[in-house]
Parts: sequence; structure tokens; C-alpha cells
Amino acid sequence: MNDANNGSKLYLYSITTVAILGGLLFGYDTAVISGAEKGLEAFFLMATDFQYDKVMHGITSSSALIGCVIGGALSGFFASRLGRRNSLRLASVLFFLSALGSYYPEVLFFNYGEPNMELLIAFNLYRVLGGIGVGLASAVCPMYIAEIAPSNIRGTLVSCNQFAIIFGMLVVYFVNYLIMGDHTNPIIDKSAEGILSVNAASDMWSVQTGWRYMFGSEAFPAALFGFLLFFVPKTPRYLVLIHQDEKAYSILEKVNGASKAKEILAEIKATSKEKTEKLFSYGVAVIVIGILLSVFQQAIGINAVLYYAPRIFENAGAEGGGMMQTVIMGIVNIVFTLVAIFTVDRFGRKPLLIIGSIGMAVGAFAVAMCDSMGIKGIVPVLSVIVYAAFFMMSWGPICWVLISEIFPNTIRGKAVAIAVAFQWIFNYIISSTFPALYDFSPMFAYSLYGIICVAAAFFVWRWVPETKGKTLEDMSKLWRRNK
Repeated sequence: MNDANNGSKLYLYSITTVAILGGLLFGYDTAVISGAEKGLEAFFLMATDFQYDKVMHGITSSSALIGCVIGGALSGFFASRLGRRNSLRLASVLFFLSALGSYYPEVLFFNYGEPNMELLIAFNLYRVLGGIGVGLASAVCPMYIAEIAPSNIRGTLVSCNQFAIIFGMLVVYFVNYLIMGDHTNPIIDKSAEGILSVNAASDMWSVQTGWRYMFGSEAFPAALFGFLLFFVPKTPRYLVLIHQDEKAYSILEKVNGASKAKEILAEIKATSKEKTEKLFSYGVAVIVIGILLSVFQQAIGINAVLYYAPRIFENAGAEGGGMMQTVIMGIVNIVFTLVAIFTVDRFGRKPLLIIGSIGMAVGAFAVAMCDSMGIKGIVPVLSVIVYAAFFMMSWGPICWVLISEIFPNTIRGKAVAIAVAFQWIFNYIISSTFPALYDFSPMFAYSLYGIICVAAAFFVWRWVPETKGKTLEDMSKLWRRNK
């Protein structure tokens, strides 16, 4: 029902729900590798024209992140040229093509089920394609929601996008678990010379077929996302930018009510040409702090857990190949993300980040200790879940909140683009090096992440300003004063 003073909540929530599906696909695409990577590794280990190793596997498992860097870098261009809605449509097409290509990389050019170097390259290209979609969605989904939502609930609706990302991860953990069913992950042997091979007793269904179904499953939500995008409007801000003020007013009226629509339209028109300043107009510190927030969010090692969770749980002694424990971790992640959403404006950004860093350090050091002492079973499994949970109530959502708040208006576009680029670059570095680090020594890998978590807590305590309750004008004055 449309209220003349408040607009239609049903219309608003319907639009934002469709946009949030982009966040769900973001989480789905980046985490689908967690269930598929071991079968994928075994498949390419059977190649006869080259020797697949841990370094290659790290690059292959993380290749989508190369696309994320590209998509994130191009997101501003596409959002301006195509518009927010059409950029999301492009992302949905990329998700869909990547899912089908990753499911059947042999299409047109190769023999089905015969691994070789050319097929490995083709598979990685399909994953990069999906990564470009993720990069686009990661930037444009929050932008679309922010430009549609009324100011009084904008923060809550944009925060829901982060929730959707984590929920997408949970969905794909559960889908991977259902696809695996009674089958088991392959057994991979390592010779005295360090050469990897597939044990003859391995379940070959997971080597030839299982990983394909996992990647292919993304085609269904991607197609649904693309279809539903035909029923949502362009954002009022973009319509003003392309001089379609009447259409912009119509949407604003539906969302905000007639009494507020004219006022908001006038504000959009007044700010459609934003003042900009040089990147370092407020000094170097604000840029460095923004970059380091992104670097620490990835360097603490969370995506090593999210992308390789079943392998980690299996090595920790979990039954059933670690798939069920991964689903449980996904549920815990959802709960702790909600904790962050409901407490960030009450307790502040810094306390949650410091508590999260310390909690992650405890979890990481506990996993390292279990490995050094040969402890298997519930203790290392719970330690990994604790490590992930503390990330979800701190660095996961709050890093994005800080990056959106910490930069003054006049440099925000450039500064956020740089910070997000560093985030995807370090995501790729951590994710691609983890298999080799973990193969060398799980104790070393988790001790390293634990030390970085402690460093992250010190960095936040010493250098990151608290933004709770501050206006963007207050932040501009802060950085002017500290320049």
C-alpha cells in the first residue's frame, strides 16, 4: 500500500531484495570452491602433459579473485556508462556463463574428462569471468541499494548486503554438502620427492563429476537474479544524471511518498555534480589507514578458511570429509554477522575490531597448537569455527562500514576504489599461497595468521579513529586537523 507521506515499504523491500541477491551470488561464487577444490585438484593431477602442484592449485582455486580485481576496478566505469541496474544485469550474465563454463570447461574445444594444460587455462578463464561479476556486484549492489533507500534506513539496508554475502556462503556450503551426498573426497598421496598423485582407492565420482555439479549449481541463482532485474527500476540518482527527472521523481514518490519526493529530487540535482579534491588533500594518513584496513581484513587469513574449509576440517579429524562441519561453520558465521549488524552503532567500530582481532588470534594459535601436538577432533574443529566467528562479528562487516565512513566526501570515490583494490589483491595473495603454506606446515600457517591478528588489534587501537556518531563533516575536520 502506497502512503503519500512514507511511500510503499513493499515496493522498497522488493527492489532491495532483488539487489541483495547480487550480494548472495558474491558469497556463493567466492565460496563454491571450498567444496570443489579437492576433487578439482585430483582431476588435474591426472593430467599427463604436466605435473599439477600445490602452487598451481593455489592459483587455480583463487583465480576468480583476479576477476574480482578487474570487476572492482571497472565497476565505476560500468556504473556510470551503463547505469547501476544494467551493471548488475551484466554481472548476472557473467555469473551464469562462469557457472556453465566451470561445469563444462571442455565445451567446443576439448575432450570431456581429459585434463591437460589447455583445459586448466580454459577453466581458470571461466572462473576469472565469474570473478569479474563478483567485482562488479561487490561495488554496484551497495551503490544501488544506497541510491534507492530512504536516508533513515539506508544503513540497515546496505548492511543487509553484507549479510547476504555470508548467507550466500552458507547456501553454497549446504549445496556442496548435498551434492557430495554419500561420496567422499579423493585421497591424494605425496611421494618422498614431493610429487602428488591420486590414490587408486579414491572415490572417482568426486574427481570426475562432483566438482562440476558444485560449480554448475550457481547457474540457477544467477539466472533468477538476471530475470528479476527486469522488474526493478534504475536508481533515481542515475536517472537524474542522464536527465530523466520525471522518471526519477516517479520512483522517489513510490519509495518515499509524494511529500518528500520533490525535496529529495532537489537534493539529488543539487549534488549530482559533486565537488572533488586531490587524493592527498587531507594528508597521507587517511589513505594509508584506509588501505591498511583492507590489507588487514585479508592478511588475517579468513579466506584461507572460507575457501578451503572442508579440507581443513578433514585434516583436523572431522568425519565425513568436513562438509557437515563447514555447514555448521556457515550457520555460526550468519549468527555472528548479525551480532555485528546489531551492535556496531551501540558499541562502536574500534572495540568490535579489537575484540574480533584478539578472538581470531586465540582461534588461530589454538589451531597451530593442536597441529604441533597432534591433537585431532573437536578441539581443532571448534578452534577454526571460533576463528571464523570472531571475524564475522568484526572485520567482516565493520571493515566495509569504516571504509564507507572514514574518507571525506570530496575524495571518497577515489579513496574507496584504491582501498577495495588492495582488498581484492591481498585476498588473492592469501588465498593462492595458503595451499602451499598449509602443505608446508599448518602450524606455521596459523601461527602466522595469529601474529597478524595481534598486529591488526594494535593497528586499530593506535591509529584508526572511532567513527561512531560522527558526521562526514566531522571526519573531514578530523583529517584536516591531523594533516
